[in-house]
Amino acid sequence: MSGSSDEWGWFDEALGVGMQLGLKIDSILYRETTDLQDLVIYQTSDWGRVMALDGIMQVCERDEFIYHEMLTHMPMLAHGSAKEVCIIGGGDGGMLREALRHPVDRVTMVEIDGTVVELCKTYLPGISDGAFDDPRADLLIADGAKFMAETERRFDVIIVDSTDPAGPGEVLFSPAFYENCRSRLNPGGVMTTQSGVVMIQGEELTTTVRRLGEHFADAHAYIAAVPTYAGGFMGFGWASDNPALREHDRDTIAARYSATNLATRYYNPDLHCGAFALPSYIAKRVEAGK
Repeated sequence: MSGSSDEWGWFDEALGVGMQLGLKIDSILYRETTDLQDLVIYQTSDWGRVMALDGIMQVCERDEFIYHEMLTHMPMLAHGSAKEVCIIGGGDGGMLREALRHPVDRVTMVEIDGTVVELCKTYLPGISDGAFDDPRADLLIADGAKFMAETERRFDVIIVDSTDPAGPGEVLFSPAFYENCRSRLNPGGVMTTQSGVVMIQGEELTTTVRRLGEHFADAHAYIAAVPTYAGGFMGFGWASDNPALREHDRDTIAARYSATNLATRYYNPDLHCGAFALPSYIAKRVEAGK
């Protein structure tokens, strides 16, 4: 059963194509069905604490740094001087943590479910690592799509840390949402999105690139391998009206990385450039969206 577990048993997430992810759990720390979704937090011996929403893995302490670093530092260092950043989603605070490692003026985080934020502060505090207390953090409990449609503010970088395109997260993959994001970006801005595990959810990446391409001069994708997002490479959507942002050489990115004094566990300047080099099956998905 997808997302099922017996106490002191296994969390099993059906991934499709005859495959599932199973994690051995020690205990259930918290479970609640909110107005928006079913939320459960597990304790495991080997993977730390794990949060699932509606039976789908969202964040895992052992490997969360890969996802958060790649969705944040890729656009931040490609831009090079981002001061105003917006995160849509990201209730666990990991994306906020990474964005605030840059010399920004403000990071606005728009999360639809305040319960997720409070529970992650309580049960997964290491993921946000104090980010919610940073004076540059501006947390809004609101619908991210509605926020983008109505705000008059402008951003240098927009990061969409959404669930998969179902339930509350579905609207964050819509053409209207991408159009609104484009209108809220400053000139030379860049947007990145969570776009699924490509081997299993290939159409998600194809559709994302297609819809981004309707509103941005440069729509593309890059990848990272995240063990608990099982099934191969994780895909991330990339969009900007400045194609040069995707074409920086290694030395440019390395200089920016050094100046920011980042100490990352997955991301590095060589990987930044290499992440845009896609395996053929993923490149075909991207090209199908153009």
